Amino acid sequence: MASLISDLLRQTGGTAVIDGGLATELERHGADLNDPLWSAKCLFSSPHLIRQVHLDYLENGADIIITASYQATIQGFKAKGFSQEESETMLRTSVEIAREAREVYYERCAGCCSGDGAQGRILKKRPILVAASVGSYGAYLADGSEYSGDYGDAITVETLKDFHRRRVQILADSGPDLLAFETVPNKLEAEAYAQLLKEEDIKIPAWFSFNSKDGVNVVSGDSLMECGSIAESCNKVVAVGINCTPPRFIHGLIVMLKKVTTKPIVIYPNSGETYDADLKEWVQNTGVTDEDFISYVNKWCELGASLVGGCCRTTPATIRKIYRALSSSQSATLATK
Repeated sequence: MASLISDLLRQTGGTAVIDGGLATELERHGADLNDPLWSAKCLFSSPHLIRQVHLDYLENGADIIITASYQATIQGFKAKGFSQEESETMLRTSVEIAREAREVYYERCAGCCSGDGAQGRILKKRPILVAASVGSYGAYLADGSEYSGDYGDAITVETLKDFHRRRVQILADSGPDLLAFETVPNKLEAEAYAQLLKEEDIKIPAWFSFNSKDGVNVVSGDSLMECGSIAESCNKVVAVGINCTPPRFIHGLIVMLKKVTTKPIVIYPNSGETYDADLKEWVQNTGVTDEDFISYVNKWCELGASLVGGCCRTTPATIRKIYRALSSSQSATLATK
């Protein structure tokens, strides 16, 4: 399983680019995401917009695109009136859309001979992975608890396994290259994911990415190093890292993860803006500029990050700048050898 990521990194020169924020871009294309399903609403309301956002990221240098299934759960769809069958179909659709976008991108590459930067687009035939997103139980609740990790005493590992089980089975069987367990807010859910991958004998690899609001622990207050150790000990997990966390915290978090894992480090922070869970919106003017964000990227890679992208509020422009920064760094490294 580990060969999937190692093969990608070997072909990309040691670092690979993940895509950026999905919801922000869907809204920019006209989607109304004021809904408990958030970006997953577009799976039935406007799948063409999801495909377009995937393509935008591919044409700006992403090597890995993440499906629109972060907040897509069977329980969430059924609460909106969909049947079990319809809910399962929409999970499969999230993967199909990403795979279709990859094929369209490859067709565009084949039809363009100028390669890098055709009409302002990066049209370069390269390995592209589809990662099926699995958001936390807190994301389903849509009450901001994915940013606190506080699920209450009634929620156990078994509760979480039962909640995620069918969804993970469907996503894994829908043809993605890997599963991305994202914004994992506490140790309990990490344990549930690790056990579920083993119990269900999931055949494709996975990554675990945690979020932090203090630069030391995951958002629940659980030790990041303990959470990272869970990922390290699960042979189904091929990368571990951090997402949806302010860029200023990433340096120290990578250092901590490197103490407990030998697996590739995946890093895709948010823009640094503050999210107001009560208003369900991002507080304006609280983040960093793209330039500041990009200034961190090579430092993260020097520390050991090998998969780098963006999360909430980052854009295709951000991802293009990451692609350029990593390409420049790789060229400089080759020039010195």
